[in-house]
Amino acid sequence: MQYISTRGEAPTLEFDDVLLAGLASDGGLYLPESWPRFDAADIREMQGLEYPELAVRVMTPFLGGRIEPAAFAGIVEETFEGFMHSAVAPLKQLESDLWLMELFHGPTLAFKDYPMQLIGRLFDHVLARKGERVTIVGATSGDTGSAAIEACRDREAIDIFILYPHGRVSEVQQRQMTTVPASNVYCVAVEGTFDDCQDLVKAMFADAAFRETARLSAVNSINWARVAAQIVYYFHAAVSVGSPDRPVSFSVPTGNFGNVFAAYAAKACGLPIDQLIIGTNSNDILTRFFATGELSIGKVSQTISPSMDIQVSSNFERFLFDLYGRDGTALTEAMAAFRRDGTLTVGDNLHRSAADTISAHRLDDAETMAEMARTLQATGELIDPHTAIGVAAARQCRRGDAPVVAQAAAHPAKFPDAVEKSTGVRPQLPPHLSDLHDREERFTVLANDIETIKGFVRENITLQGAA
Repeated sequence: MQYISTRGEAPTLEFDDVLLAGLASDGGLYLPESWPRFDAADIREMQGLEYPELAVRVMTPFLGGRIEPAAFAGIVEETFEGFMHSAVAPLKQLESDLWLMELFHGPTLAFKDYPMQLIGRLFDHVLARKGERVTIVGATSGDTGSAAIEACRDREAIDIFILYPHGRVSEVQQRQMTTVPASNVYCVAVEGTFDDCQDLVKAMFADAAFRETARLSAVNSINWARVAAQIVYYFHAAVSVGSPDRPVSFSVPTGNFGNVFAAYAAKACGLPIDQLIIGTNSNDILTRFFATGELSIGKVSQTISPSMDIQVSSNFERFLFDLYGRDGTALTEAMAAFRRDGTLTVGDNLHRSAADTISAHRLDDAETMAEMARTLQATGELIDPHTAIGVAAARQCRRGDAPVVAQAAAHPAKFPDAVEKSTGVRPQLPPHLSDLHDREERFTVLANDIETIKGFVRENITLQGAA
């Protein structure tokens, strides 16, 4: 299994090197040179497997033999044994043909725990084998940061710096990052938006000398290993509702497009998916693209679903790469024009292809609140704002008879104010986080300035003896 960059200029790498590299050296994103294929017999054999067993079965082709099978099986088993539900990612039925997959049973109560807890252990394994250390830098709109920190805290070969938009995440999201008392963890509140944080991370990777000196790596969904780990729960949900003997559809609340790209990858690997649906909030650049064929940057609006307050979705480049026929040169030119002009238009033929692949729906805050209230009244399920967007999108966009699995992307207690205002019920944190609001915070507020951010990273990794 070889990995290529969406920009077509970076060297081809194998899985362990892609894991450590994160972003490709040409500014692109890595993805498999060709998709592994699972046929109906392969998928039928997955029925009844425990989640860790299924994860090993689905992910092994992506490893390309770079991690020993027994070691990988042990890493996967250790990853999920600490999750709070024995099914790891249980499904609940909301309606006769609408299901909810709960992806909040990890340590930080969000879907990003599922790939991140695995990636932290993969980093440990690969770095120990290579005798190296890395500096992880990441941008978060709320959930990636806490999941990454929880996965990387106290690991000897890693320093981790998480950038988040100051004042633009929920209090629970912030405290899950800033109350971790680990000496290798640095939380940076950037005076700006998530898009600004993401641009700062990309700028650090683009500085070849800094990247090499600091030994930069990434755990954002720009890192292919994270997407690969997310493919697993689509296979899990599909076989749970009858795949491969009947197709299934998925509805995914999306911001940075990594989660739904994992569903797209699952389909490319042979999972019989009928329809892919995304839901966005008022930051609806992706909904507008699938409606018009034009990707046009707007102003980032602050909403009650902050993890989706994004305009420039990094992982969308992977989707565009396939849409452009895997022509790295053409995509590089298109992305340069998008950054220069703030607009990218793909033309009628490519737009039709994109719209045939993914359906999209937008909800504003009032509609999101209404969906939280409706779901509680109709089913008794308390859901968070991001989940509500996915559920509403499923109901609005579905076609045909295939069952639809919507994602419960985060525990409602991560967004207690929005949930309480919508439903009258204030969700409580699980016992292991019950004292979260009493814990001491550690974070640094910095300007939206690349030299300031690099200086902070350089200073602290020097103190750690890493550079």
